[in-house]
Amino acid sequence: MASLNLGISLSRKKGAARTSLVERKNLITVCRFSVKTLIDRSCFETIDDSSPEFINFVSILEQILSHRLKGQVTWFGYESPRSFWDYIRTACSKVPHNCISSIESMENVRTSRAKGRAWIRVALMEKRLSEYISAALKDYKTTRRFYEEGSIILGEEASLLTDMLIGLNAIDFSFCLKGEVLDGSCPAVIDYTPYLKFTQSSDSIKSINSISSDEEEMRTLGSSGSESSTPDNCRSAIFMDQSSWFSKCKRVEQKYRMALEQKGYLEELVRLREAQLSESVAQNKVLLQQLAETDLSHRLEKEQLEYIILELQDQLTVLKNHDRRSRQELTAHLTNQWPSPGSLDTNAVALDTLLCRKSASQWEEKSFHSLEQLSTDMNLSHSSLDPTPDQEAQARLEQPRWLRGGKEDTPSLRGLCGSLTSMASYKSLASLKSSECLASPTTEITSPGFTPS
Repeated sequence: MASLNLGISLSRKKGAARTSLVERKNLITVCRFSVKTLIDRSCFETIDDSSPEFINFVSILEQILSHRLKGQVTWFGYESPRSFWDYIRTACSKVPHNCISSIESMENVRTSRAKGRAWIRVALMEKRLSEYISAALKDYKTTRRFYEEGSIILGEEASLLTDMLIGLNAIDFSFCLKGEVLDGSCPAVIDYTPYLKFTQSSDSIKSINSISSDEEEMRTLGSSGSESSTPDNCRSAIFMDQSSWFSKCKRVEQKYRMALEQKGYLEELVRLREAQLSESVAQNKVLLQQLAETDLSHRLEKEQLEYIILELQDQLTVLKNHDRRSRQELTAHLTNQWPSPGSLDTNAVALDTLLCRKSASQWEEKSFHSLEQLSTDMNLSHSSLDPTPDQEAQARLEQPRWLRGGKEDTPSLRGLCGSLTSMASYKSLASLKSSECLASPTTEITSPGFTPS
């Protein structure tokens, strides 16, 4: 019983493996045929949503991307169906300048299946469908998380799929993403009739010919000996020969057409690669030229900055020298403008000498008979020495220029003026009543330096 169950399980596994293999082969083969029919149709008319070839291709591509797709397990342990858009949105999010966000923001596209169909059309218009799928296949962890074992995306057929889809970049697609075409409620149905064509093999033709020849021999043997081969038999033989040659020509023509289609596909692929290579070379040349121009401009700016720095240094040196020279000239000018202390002392001594001589001459001319007359004369001289405001103004005008500026009197002048005009000296002279201090006016006033001659 155990061996029977084991045999049944093994047969089931083999059947499931064969079913998955046949399903993958069928989908890849039909996808190849649909791509070729799309390329052929694009040579005569534009491809849009109403083209039957495009509708069939989109259905096939949806079946491939949804082959053995895992469901989404909820918190309650139930598995809900999932669309291939969930896988594309996660795996292609890191593709530069992708259209994922624009499709997510569409207002009339809400279901996951409708968003997946919109993504296929946008990728075809951008000519990046193969790029998106190859980028998604590189994210192996995400692919393993979304697909089961035995799926086309996890198999070797995925690389063939990306290579096939490159040929669609030569077609200029134009679609309208606003309408009932993106309705996610209707499932994708593949139409196999354009790709189904019965071809009779050579072995079957030979077996049919042998059967017909045996039947003819039996007929000839069963007939009377007088009867020989009739024109009907000859006509049937000729007809069979013509049919065999016609079938052979059909097979050769079919092989030729297949080889011609493969050649056109490969030529288109090579042409696309050459265009991409030439574009990359042109971009490289432009970038090298921009780099050279940037380097040259950097060198020129560096030289200009160095020249400006040197010029500013020279200007700073000139300004420093000019400032030093201006300070020296200002110092010399201020020094020459004011009189020196030696000249001030010389003028003060000359003034003292002049005043002393005047006072001596006045005392020599006067002769006092008594002390009262002397005191009266001293009071008069005191009143004459105290200047009035008018006399002070006139004296100030008669003074030299260096004495008008409010300069203080020198110490020598202060001593002389104090000895002649101070009230203390006058009181001392008036209080002298003894003959010991003032014997005669001549002895009191005359000095050794001013003796009368």
